[in-house]
Amino acid sequence: MYHYPCPHPAVTTDIALFTVQQQQLQVVLIRRENPPYQNQWALPGGFVDSEEDLDSCAVRELEEETGISGIYLEQLYTFGQPDRDPRERVITIAYYALMAASQLALRPASDARTAAWHPVTDLPGLAFDHADIIALAQQRLAAKLDYSTIAFNLMPPRFTLSELQQVYEIIRNEPLDKRNFRKRVMAYDCLQETGERRRNGSHRPAMLYKVKTPGQLAIVK
Repeated sequence: MYHYPCPHPAVTTDIALFTVQQQQLQVVLIRRENPPYQNQWALPGGFVDSEEDLDSCAVRELEEETGISGIYLEQLYTFGQPDRDPRERVITIAYYALMAASQLALRPASDARTAAWHPVTDLPGLAFDHADIIALAQQRLAAKLDYSTIAFNLMPPRFTLSELQQVYEIIRNEPLDKRNFRKRVMAYDCLQETGERRRNGSHRPAMLYKVKTPGQLAIVK
């Protein structure tokens, strides 16, 4: 086998997994079991195995460290500052993932001591450059609201249009006009009435909708 004279950096994947709960956009963090940054909060992630592709590594690390699988996952960006990891030269491929609050069931394992949800507006001190990863993932998520159905991946199996609008408003951190919002999302032709209604407080029962093709992303104009 040929050996290259130049050093090879290690490669990892890190995943920013978001949900919306308690009227906030939240991200899951794990408390690291091992050095460096032992006992500090960090994103789920780890080293890519020699015979493993990047997406498979991200899926595996997320499941090992949080117990979560089968959700929307998208590659975000490559972070490669030379000093980002004190152990050695490490390049990380960052991902972001989305799940509905109704799916929440964290089961930390592997090198994670515990896993917990944290509001993105009130994060603890984080290991490595994970605060930068979360900030970029949050920006990407907000930007994709304008031209895709990405927010649908944060919704439970059945939801009202008001609940969907609330998710958009939380991510964008601004109110939206109800009529314009409903006209726009219905024009996507990605939602289907369930025939069921739900009452919230004293308001009239609202129609429940479901996504026609759950787990998929549609690009819209």
